[in-house]
Amino acid sequence: MALVNILHMNTGDGELSYSKNSLLQETGIRNAVPILKHSIKGIANYGVFKDCITVADLGCSSGTNTLLVVSNIIDIVHEVCQENNRGVPQFQVCLNDLFGNDFNTIFKSLPDFYANLKKNKGEAFGPCFVSAVPGSFYDRLFPNKSLHLVHCTTSNQWLSQVQLIFN
Repeated sequence: MALVNILHMNTGDGELSYSKNSLLQETGIRNAVPILKHSIKGIANYGVFKDCITVADLGCSSGTNTLLVVSNIIDIVHEVCQENNRGVPQFQVCLNDLFGNDFNTIFKSLPDFYANLKKNKGEAFGPCFVSAVPGSFYDRLFPNKSLHLVHCTTSNQWLSQVQLIFN
């Protein structure tokens, strides 16, 4: 059996789960917000925030940190759109991790996540669609030109080389 099919964090939300033992990763996510904000403001200048912005979170794992990343991205895009007097786009969020990831734990938390979005952003806030894309990011996960923003907090250490994708 290939390693990619058996690697995963501890599932669920019990005492030994990744969800309950990922404070270090949460700190990294929170510390990266200024860099994320700078990047999103940079791509906003290219007019990508029209009707829908498609975001991928590579190595999302499971638990509260997964939706913390998504919340940060939505908050920043919302802020940038308000600063530039633009409408806020819809969000399509693709959560990626290996096949053994506990995506069900994430999906169970989505109703509260969606309710918080409506509460914090208002009823007129455009929809957010969250889906899972299981697989290794060493393999092809998405069609050409289908993503506006790719986020990866603590999975970069698995990369053996970096590919340049921009001309």
